Amino acid sequence: MVDKIAGLARLIATLLAIVAAFVPIVAFNVPLALVVLGLIAGLKYGPDGTVSLLLVVLALPLVGAALAQIPAIGAQLNAVALNIEIAAAAVAATVIAMRLYNNSRDDVLGLAGSAGGAPAPAKA
Repeated sequence: MVDKIAGLARLIATLLAIVAAFVPIVAFNVPLALVVLGLIAGLKYGPDGTVSLLLVVLALPLVGAALAQIPAIGAQLNAVALNIEIAAAAVAATVIAMRLYNNSRDDVLGLAGSAGGAPAPAKA
């Protein structure tokens, strides 16, 4: 269920990033919505996609700057790239927070396990 909600949040964030670059949305805080949707979408990512996600976050401003050089539509393409980067950065924040939580949990459980002195396995 969480995967479906996170996937839907990622889809909505992508659509909002594209639409907001071409249509001015006055009565709506687009960056805030992208951050919230990105935080939710981050729940779907596992540890295997972290490196590629962080590369996307780093590369999108450069891609947007390059696309901005295209006459007549460059500004909008730059806005799309920057909007997607906002959402991707929020996804990365969720992934990093989950990683820190898992590391801390494992550390605490490791301390509790070694202090308790687990019994040796029985020999047959």
